[in-house]
Amino acid sequence: MSAARCGFGLCSVRGEAEAIVVATGSLTFFGKTAAMINTGEEMGHFQKILLRITLVLLAISIVMVSVCFGYLLYNKEDSLQAIAFAVVLLVASITIAMQVVCTTTMALGSSKLAEHKTIVRRLSSIEELAGMNMLCSDKTGTLTLNKMELQEDTPVFMDGVTREQVLQTAALAARWKEPAKDALDRLVLGSVKVNELDEYEQIDYLPFDPAIKRTEGTLKAPDGTIFKATKGAPQILINKCCNDNATKQLIKSELQKYAERGIRCLAIARTLGPLPEDESVIQWHFMGILTFLDPPRADTAEVIRRALELGCPVKMITGDQVAIARETCRMLDMGTTILDAESLPSYQVNGPISKTLGVDFGNLVENADGFAEVFPEHKFLIVEVLRQMGYHVGMTGDGVNDAPALKKADIGIAVEGATDAARAAADIVLTSPGLSVIVEAISMSRVIFQRMRNYVIYRVACTLQLLLFFFISVLAIHPSSFPGFSDQKYFSLPVIALIMITILNDGTIISIAYDHVKPSPYPEKWNLVEAFIVSSVLGLIAVASSIMCLYFSLDSRNEHGPWKSLGLRELKYEEVMMTLYLKISLSDFLTVFAARTRGFFCTRAPGRLLLMAFIVATGISTILSRYWPFGDMMYIEWELCGYIWVYCLIWFFIQDISKVSSLVCESKERKVGFAVT
Repeated sequence: MSAARCGFGLCSVRGEAEAIVVATGSLTFFGKTAAMINTGEEMGHFQKILLRITLVLLAISIVMVSVCFGYLLYNKEDSLQAIAFAVVLLVASITIAMQVVCTTTMALGSSKLAEHKTIVRRLSSIEELAGMNMLCSDKTGTLTLNKMELQEDTPVFMDGVTREQVLQTAALAARWKEPAKDALDRLVLGSVKVNELDEYEQIDYLPFDPAIKRTEGTLKAPDGTIFKATKGAPQILINKCCNDNATKQLIKSELQKYAERGIRCLAIARTLGPLPEDESVIQWHFMGILTFLDPPRADTAEVIRRALELGCPVKMITGDQVAIARETCRMLDMGTTILDAESLPSYQVNGPISKTLGVDFGNLVENADGFAEVFPEHKFLIVEVLRQMGYHVGMTGDGVNDAPALKKADIGIAVEGATDAARAAADIVLTSPGLSVIVEAISMSRVIFQRMRNYVIYRVACTLQLLLFFFISVLAIHPSSFPGFSDQKYFSLPVIALIMITILNDGTIISIAYDHVKPSPYPEKWNLVEAFIVSSVLGLIAVASSIMCLYFSLDSRNEHGPWKSLGLRELKYEEVMMTLYLKISLSDFLTVFAARTRGFFCTRAPGRLLLMAFIVATGISTILSRYWPFGDMMYIEWELCGYIWVYCLIWFFIQDISKVSSLVCESKERKVGFAVT
């Protein structure tokens, strides 16, 4: 191998080497991790909801517009006019702006989240964060400070060995000539005189691997003796050492005592005598235990309490011992039902994920407060079990071993200081230590969710209003049956009028992204039944008011009709079209104020920008009705504009009252259904 750049840096020597490859690709540890990451690709929940709504509305639009188009051609309407009308109506009714408005709302929300140290990598994760009802959190560095405090108490299990020698051996199992890359290396290297380690030559080094949970150095002592030193998880090293059973039982007893007190332990071992050529028969001798504390963050207990109040319980997942995890949970006022990896199902990488995990292991995972001594595949499976049970799962992590679970979770959250692999797999990246920002992010995401839900309800209601009004007016209302309109077979608006309605209302409704809303105290979810009921009530009442307005306008020549009773003059057909244009424009935008609250519209003030957008859109529509510049329709007087405003406001109040009544009835039916169940 020449002095060229290799995968581990710049190689400084020349020579030849022989190697035996024991695993490649997906059979390596990182290959298995990558394989598990690839199983997490799927369409986001928000995209599924929008796609479902869009397809339903598209199907309804195509059917109704096709019927109208066929009816126009059947009645000898000019084919180009019929095509233009059908195309514009189809475009106006299809929810083209829904994705744009929702994306803009989330983008503006993500900028607000960024101000609170929360970076959103996938916009739709904001909606999923609002519905998160289970958070699985790593312990070290997330719930705790990840600042190790070495204790003076150092049990030694090798005759003639001192505490200083145990510390030195631990340091020899690290790269002391390079900056420490993790907290444990910083801990041991900061406890010894590094210059004294230079007496040793590090021949080989095995960095930390989550699969084996230890580091290992091959060293040459000043006297020429070659030996190995290792440091790592006690439960791993104790099984590799050749100490007698009595010593092992003593070690386990000491470890249990420390774990019950929440004190973490780092086991140190080394080899004695000449190294055998066959590494599988190397005999490790347990030297001692380094004890240290990783205290919880000062705000962690409060964060967990607030998350629980928001309907999002926290489960701890850690590679530490069960007793340590249990003690940490006790300190944080969490439950202390902690399971180990042996309680969890096995998972064959690259194999299919069982669809019955939720049924087989759901109760086990759901009732546990945390999991200890786990590997990456266990984190992955815990998330999958909870998702199969219907939970919207959030997962925090910072290392490569966390990447599969971060990718699999509905909301993967890379905490501050996470590796590039964890950040790449995550949906949200925290730039502030701990979980405190998560609680703020949950509240803000629920605000964003409500804005999107309100817009979706409004958009569906307006689509129903346009479709049903023109469907009924074209097929069922014949102006020729009214005095003075004998040459008009059916009613329709010019293409330019539909375009103006779409531009003004859809163009300004993006201001709903700044609307005032109150975050829900519970996880949000899409109740499509409720949304359909509200949208239908709002849309059908708007259709009814438009049909009545059309009827009254066409009946303006009737001496005994309501039009003449108001003292209004007779209308020409072009003025009837202008009247309906203004009415549809006004009621279309007024609907948003009924759609944005579950109670009466006056229970919460609208946002300033939304109110300004309402004034701009309806103001322009009113001015256009008075000074129409495009032809095809004829302007109407200010007096008639005023009457239409009053008419729309009256029907708006009817809309709002009907909406509240429908929600009350729907809520009662749901409660009755639950009681019966």
